[in-house]
Amino acid sequence: MTPLDGQLMAVEEIAGHLCRGGAALLPTDTLPALACTPSSAAQIWTLKQRPQDKPLILMAAEVSDLLDLTTVIAREDARPLADRYWPGPLTLVLPAEGTLTNHLNPGQDTLGMRIPACAVTRSLLARCGPLATTSANRSGATPSCSAEQAAAAFPALPLLAPLPWPQPSGLASTVLKWISPGCWQTLRQGAVMIPNGTS
Repeated sequence: MTPLDGQLMAVEEIAGHLCRGGAALLPTDTLPALACTPSSAAQIWTLKQRPQDKPLILMAAEVSDLLDLTTVIAREDARPLADRYWPGPLTLVLPAEGTLTNHLNPGQDTLGMRIPACAVTRSLLARCGPLATTSANRSGATPSCSAEQAAAAFPALPLLAPLPWPQPSGLASTVLKWISPGCWQTLRQGAVMIPNGTS
């Protein structure tokens, strides 16, 4: 037994918890994540004590789950980057409209998207669908780098089993924003090095 055993849930159990509107802690290839379904995303800002003008990232298991949400022209530019870097530590910020954008990036017309290089979390995403995510730490605090640190930050939330989680890189994802055909802006330089913010 470990102190975290009472918080652990297997993929099927945690998928049910998320689909009922709960939040959970998940491993990724970069940093542990705080996650919930997009329709329940408002709780993440409350849990993190985070300003609502800081958007959440939509994580999914399949490229089509994400790129189908954007415009045709942005999708054409994003496809080569997705093919090269997904699953992996690259977040693409693409034009999007509708309910998902309202939930994850209120008042804006873009959505950050990523497929994590973490098999157990992709298995969960395949089961319950794309999830709203952010790093598993209180706003302004040092990012959690382990299940133990994530659980200490959010002791009331379940963790995806099994432990130990795959070792994360400890580096946040690189964030690229699509500006116009062939033009990308680097919003955050992270684990992926992409010269000049382009492919």
